[in-house]
Amino acid sequence: MMKKSLIALLGSALVILLSASTCKEQQAQTGDNNTPAIEVPTTETPDPNAPTVYFTSDISAAGLVKIYEVLGVTPSEGQRVAVKISTGESSKSNHLRPELIKDLVKKVNGTLVECNTAYGGNRMSTENHRKAIAERGYNEIATVDIMDEEGSMQIPVSDTKHIKYDIVGTHLQNYDFMINLAHFKGHAMGGFGGVLKNQSIGVASTSGKFYIHSAGASSTSWRTAAQDDFLESMAAAAQGVHNYFKAEGKNIIYIDVMNNMSVDCDCDGNPASPKLKDIGILASIDPVAVDQACLDLVFNYTNSSGDDATDLQKRINRQHGTWITEYAESIGLGSRKYNIVNIDNL
Repeated sequence: MMKKSLIALLGSALVILLSASTCKEQQAQTGDNNTPAIEVPTTETPDPNAPTVYFTSDISAAGLVKIYEVLGVTPSEGQRVAVKISTGESSKSNHLRPELIKDLVKKVNGTLVECNTAYGGNRMSTENHRKAIAERGYNEIATVDIMDEEGSMQIPVSDTKHIKYDIVGTHLQNYDFMINLAHFKGHAMGGFGGVLKNQSIGVASTSGKFYIHSAGASSTSWRTAAQDDFLESMAAAAQGVHNYFKAEGKNIIYIDVMNNMSVDCDCDGNPASPKLKDIGILASIDPVAVDQACLDLVFNYTNSSGDDATDLQKRINRQHGTWITEYAESIGLGSRKYNIVNIDNL
């Protein structure tokens, strides 16, 4: 996964395996993002069979570039790079701002990619979605591609328990490398949104969103499935996209940004204010591991006055949100066990 030289370089870094063991408090990091003290469950010896998740408390354009570079997986010369983001439902939404992501996007010569929504907001039609993209300022940092602007296509899924294929925008086939750049936060239906949601619902076309939400019942209208069936369908769709980019000559990496963590998704145009402070940025080549690491940080959080994870924990639990990582692991998409490397001192 990593070159030997990179492993040697990181050998002196803080390497910890998140588990259900006793918590140990790290010293608070300082900076413009007011990163709080974080309690991290630790074990002394990392698991050699577990994937690596890299962590930085530096939520800045420079921090985002650094964690990408340390991950060590880059596009080959001439590869077409998609950077999957959420463009947000309104200016009040907590989507990742252009000024945060622009340096990374420019570094990889990437195209920002999105798909239209399946609900009656301001991004359901391509025309209105492009207006929203311009209003948010994304056009100023890169080309933005609405991948289902010219229709949908089906890609295979390995897990056909609920969905028999994944329905994505036809423009997905224009890319060789994807950076799944997700904002970790709560979500009214999924409990939380991270890279798994950004890759399933986020990469799905409008019809694909209908299909996943209905757990395979309809691709033309909104239907509500049983909660676990919906979460399992998201996991299957995320695996379909992962496998698509693991084909020969392609690749995909995963980044979660833990800032502005409202209980509400970026698809909410008037979200609740976050109750806990920003934590950091996490990156991995394993989508399950990086989302699980974010969940562990939230559920092992030490609350204090004005910095409280309780509401987000309740939102995730209310929707049985953690089931998506459990199910995704069970179908072979990734691992809930991982080693985390803090890169702040590198």
